[in-house]
Amino acid sequence: MRILAVIPARAGSKGIPNKNIRIIAGHPLIYYSIKNAIDSEMITDVIVSTDSPQVQAIAKQMGVTVKWRDEALCADDVTLDAVIYDAIPEGEEYDYIVTMQPTSPTLRVETLDEAIRKTIESGVDTMISAINDPHLTWGEKDGKKVPNYEKRLNRQYLPPCYFETGAFLIAKASVVTPQSRIGANVDVFELPLNQSYDVDTFEDLRCVVSALKREAVAIYVNGNNLRGMGHVYRALEIADEFYLKPDIYYDSNQTDVAVFGETTHNLIPVNGIAELFEICKEKQYTIFINDILATSIDYMYGLRSVLPNAKIVNFEDEGEGASEADVVINALLQKKSYDHVYAGEAYYIASKTFMMYEPIQIKDQVQRVFICFGGADPQNYTERVLNIITKPEYKDYKFRIAIGRAKENVEELLKYNEYENIGIFYDVKNMPDLMASCDMAIISRGRTAYEVAMLGIPAIAVSQNERERTHGFACNENGFAYIGLNPTDEIIENTLKMYLNMSKESRLHYQNQLLSHDLRNGRERVMSLINS
Repeated sequence: MRILAVIPARAGSKGIPNKNIRIIAGHPLIYYSIKNAIDSEMITDVIVSTDSPQVQAIAKQMGVTVKWRDEALCADDVTLDAVIYDAIPEGEEYDYIVTMQPTSPTLRVETLDEAIRKTIESGVDTMISAINDPHLTWGEKDGKKVPNYEKRLNRQYLPPCYFETGAFLIAKASVVTPQSRIGANVDVFELPLNQSYDVDTFEDLRCVVSALKREAVAIYVNGNNLRGMGHVYRALEIADEFYLKPDIYYDSNQTDVAVFGETTHNLIPVNGIAELFEICKEKQYTIFINDILATSIDYMYGLRSVLPNAKIVNFEDEGEGASEADVVINALLQKKSYDHVYAGEAYYIASKTFMMYEPIQIKDQVQRVFICFGGADPQNYTERVLNIITKPEYKDYKFRIAIGRAKENVEELLKYNEYENIGIFYDVKNMPDLMASCDMAIISRGRTAYEVAMLGIPAIAVSQNERERTHGFACNENGFAYIGLNPTDEIIENTLKMYLNMSKESRLHYQNQLLSHDLRNGRERVMSLINS
């Protein structure tokens, strides 16, 4: 069986000048269609029809035949049918003619071959590439706009609506004439969305560039009551920054899937790094992100061996394995151990919801106190502070206490809601709203410190562990009252009393210190490092 592919590529393109020869993801646009035709298991011959010397040169370099198109066939009103018919060599017999547009670079050769096989097996005269894209559409009748549907339904329940993509049109040679390539028996071959791009505008061009990069992203993250929950929260924020769904791996021996909340991201449990490495070897990710605290040199060597071409980005990594990453981002730490380490507040990724909130207004008197020691609180600061604020002398103040998904003893803590001036909030969905309702805060030294700083909330800070002692942002110089790791209850209470009785002027001074830091643009900086 002989099957001819004809690729029409005219020189003139008014919308995008030099469209067919533009370098897209490292190759001229027309390269992708020619390459698919060459690599096809079904196509036996390839011809490019053109009036462009540049297209001619590209086609010849790729080893395919060029049909120089007559000027009469290059006018805007000339149909593609005439161009395709003209390209068929005289005296040659073909069973099928496949029209392949150079403006469909994301089409996969496997898809093309599948469509050709389906055409042959089904016996149809013509097979057209299309996407099923049902919408509530309107037409016009007798000068009035009328619906093209009977009932308003959600999109997934609408009947199929196929749009031609232009990627290919497969026709029996017997039905191809200067006037038509459409036979009596026609079918459509449905393409996946990522293979359906037809470059007609600059916006299409941007989408195609992104699609051709074929990014494959994975994130490995763990979080629990000892490790903390900030890693999980950050991983979910980063996952939202890609124009695809990253694979998010977690070790089921260390992390409960419940800590991820109600996310619809692709969560994949693994039983240790051996299983993770096996999956990575098969998947061949282009970007791999670790958010697991300190990495070992053996772990990084193992990861690099199965992902030799990936960009590896580590977060909050002070381990020996950090030397083997391409980029290390340590927003909570201040020191740089290598040139590829980016440390400090400039790389803090603010939660999307916090970006929508303005700093609080400092009141004459403190009325409400926000209390949060992260998603886990391994030092049980929550219980210790509750023992203080349940004293009668604090009954005139309102305390709003947030506890996270990794916190233990939750049921016992919720019982404190019986106190009129105490509110215990579990797994808070709108944290900035709760924070912004308060006049001061008592927090641990993780990402919550950045959050209260964004809102300009004067705060007392404590460390949960030795690692948090190295988190330099929540310090006295930046507007916090940092009282160390595991301070006594007396120190906690005395500092609380100081803040409750602090003048408005002093609290304004601390707020100005907190707001002097640029914490709203770290997301852009981080993603630039990941994607560069």
